[in-house]
Amino acid sequence: MKMRENKPLPPVPVLNLVGINGGDPEDNDIRKKREKIKEMMKHAWDNYRMYGWGHNELRPIARKGHSTNIFGSSQMGATIVDALDTLYIMGLHDEFRDGQKWIEDNLDFSVNSEVSVFEVNIRFIGGLLAAYYLSGEEIFKIKAVQLAEKLLPAFNTPTGIPWAMVNLKSGVGRNWGWASAGSSILAEFGTLHMEFVHLSYLTGNPVYFKKVMHIRKLLQKMDRPNGLYPNYLNPRTGRWGQYHTSVGGLGDSFYEYLLKAWLMSDKTDHEARKMYDDAIEAIEKHLIKKSRGGLIFIGEWKNGHLEKKMGHLACFAGGMFALGADGSRTDKAGHYLELGAEIARTCHESYDRT
Repeated sequence: MKMRENKPLPPVPVLNLVGINGGDPEDNDIRKKREKIKEMMKHAWDNYRMYGWGHNELRPIARKGHSTNIFGSSQMGATIVDALDTLYIMGLHDEFRDGQKWIEDNLDFSVNSEVSVFEVNIRFIGGLLAAYYLSGEEIFKIKAVQLAEKLLPAFNTPTGIPWAMVNLKSGVGRNWGWASAGSSILAEFGTLHMEFVHLSYLTGNPVYFKKVMHIRKLLQKMDRPNGLYPNYLNPRTGRWGQYHTSVGGLGDSFYEYLLKAWLMSDKTDHEARKMYDDAIEAIEKHLIKKSRGGLIFIGEWKNGHLEKKMGHLACFAGGMFALGADGSRTDKAGHYLELGAEIARTCHESYDRT
């Protein structure tokens, strides 16, 4: 398959299951913190199990399940699927098996339900693939592939840029009514790559890989104002919508996935790395500023002007800059580590001062 030429994954057998390694940390304080976190996870799971089992979410105050949201109106057990890898890693294997049993008996994607392609990809397909790699249970791979097939009609647009939402039964797609000029969202169609690449490796079917690589190639060809990626792209015309760029909501995970695609490939996906490097250079030049109080922040570019505001979702960028320091261009590693720390400091201060 063409995938091998582009090296989206490391040249090692990905079917070797990852599993987890046991062992307790030597530091007693860390052990206590870990047990407390595990206790909190079990508390959340047990209450979902009691009051919201099978629903997508639990309303904790009302103590009722809730399923009318971005995962559609059907009871698709979003909380179950999203929690599987965490349960496994924490050693909560009884809870993991309960979740697996529910998925085997109840998880059905042939429902008349409209879902967010982005959210269902990262939480359902991502969650199912993670559970498969950790446990080796075939049911998770089977369900991930079944769902991916249901998402493919979303890509049936004149440009191949997927709709934001798709009906799992009819295959009819559409975009959010609030999106600029009927556009798809950068952080949504740009955050499919890792899961879809793995689907092609696991199935031998190149269709998933081709869909996300087509998105990448299209983005590479497009003119970008000041080197920045706008958040809105019309899937009918292939033109940008409103010239609004942010590292927070609407843009965030697109940049994250470029970096992680490179890491996932054992650092051989040079195309993804170059796109990431070029993007963060433009971001640093045009969006990253220092406030009068001395805090580094990431603003937003809108219609040729910098808006000096930083959304909460942009706080992930501190970790992204630090993670991307390794492999960055000559003499930039230390700079990006420091920049990541400064962004994290700004986010900390935003909480500490309010």
